[in-house]
Amino acid sequence: MKGGKSKTESKRADAKLAVNKKGAATKTRKPAGKGKAAKDPNKPKRPPSAFFVFMEEFRKVFNKEHPDNKAVSAVGKAAGAKWKTMSDAEKAPYVAKSEKRKVEYEKNMRAYNKKQAEGPTGGDEEESEKSVSEVNDEDDDEEGSGEVCFHTFFIIVLWVFIIFAVFLFCAVYFMQEEDDD
Repeated sequence: MKGGKSKTESKRADAKLAVNKKGAATKTRKPAGKGKAAKDPNKPKRPPSAFFVFMEEFRKVFNKEHPDNKAVSAVGKAAGAKWKTMSDAEKAPYVAKSEKRKVEYEKNMRAYNKKQAEGPTGGDEEESEKSVSEVNDEDDDEEGSGEVCFHTFFIIVLWVFIIFAVFLFCAVYFMQEEDDD
């Protein structure tokens, strides 16, 4: 049959066009949130787990063995497969490095929390581990979010003003009716 569709092709097309009513009812949209709070560039970064310490070394070896591979997922899958086959004795150095980094992180967090509890001191600010250019790069990424916050704030203030004006109008109107009686 020239130019016609087979039964399987027409079934596939019908399946693609069909609407899943059950799925449509379960999908919900996220309510419009206020956005993320600003991230403090001075806050210490969380330490990696033993697997991620292993990944740091494995990634270097994998990229040398497979220089033409550009997929990050392939590296992750290969590392995950190798990690699962490793014994606890083979994992021990990575666990030790992870624990060492965790101790350093906890020490840095105690110092950070102590500094936060003291509050900002005028001239005794220490330079964070991030360079000024890194902090400025993060600010460039979040330029649009500040604009959105300003617009949201402006809309809220406008609505409060409108509600207040309506309330004031109603109060004046009802006071005039009382005077007329």
